[in-house]
Amino acid sequence: MARDSARPGRFEGHDYPQVIPEPDEIRAGSPAPWANLDAAQREGFTLSLVRERLRDAARTFDASPMPEEPAEIATVADDAERLIVHRSAVLVALFEEEGEVQVILTRRARNLSSHRGEIALPGGRSDHDETPVATALREAREEVGLDSVLVAPFGWLSPIVTFASGSAIWPVVGTLERRPELVIDPGEVERVFTVALRDLAADGAFLEERWRRLPARPGTDREGFFPIYFYRVPYDVIWGATARVLTELLCIVTESKWPDVDRVWG
Repeated sequence: MARDSARPGRFEGHDYPQVIPEPDEIRAGSPAPWANLDAAQREGFTLSLVRERLRDAARTFDASPMPEEPAEIATVADDAERLIVHRSAVLVALFEEEGEVQVILTRRARNLSSHRGEIALPGGRSDHDETPVATALREAREEVGLDSVLVAPFGWLSPIVTFASGSAIWPVVGTLERRPELVIDPGEVERVFTVALRDLAADGAFLEERWRRLPARPGTDREGFFPIYFYRVPYDVIWGATARVLTELLCIVTESKWPDVDRVWG
């Protein structure tokens, strides 16, 4: 594989255990959407502020219904074009601690058939006729023992499509009054932890790369590249669909332009 002269270094000085795949070509991407904000504008994310910003963006259930289908694309291209065959949902579970909102994340078990060892939001595949909210709550209960009674679902983020698995994912935003007691299912989850939105928005946390694979996939630019987002967190890296969900959330909370808002998929 030829190494592109524009190819960025990958997480120098940062330790993480998971394997991140190498695409055919990688180029450096753009700075964080909130990079122009002062440090004071990238902290103090309370639940009240998050609710207000999501409502202003029409991402709360009382302001706008969750889309029934992803707006991006109707088909998924990986090695060959195929229809979306799976519907899934994830729970963006938020609670406030010392004036900062935390989000619950998991590391997937390494014996799973897909996305093994990756950082993820609690969630999984929907049962027949199950709503995204019901799926997100059920999966969070099964994976990390989060009592559904403690969660107040109030909003949503853009449904997305994962290229490799042909799955459409609906992110459901819910709040908790306090840090919950969690117990993992080791068959699905290796560990559960939280990270503050402030830490995800801090200098040095966000990284964008531009990837290109052949054959070209939906959503690429004229040269065939598409963006992949990453977050450096202690002893790990968040990337892929989870990083994309968190990036949209942070764009709404910081009132920054969502990089994919004008992206044409097809």
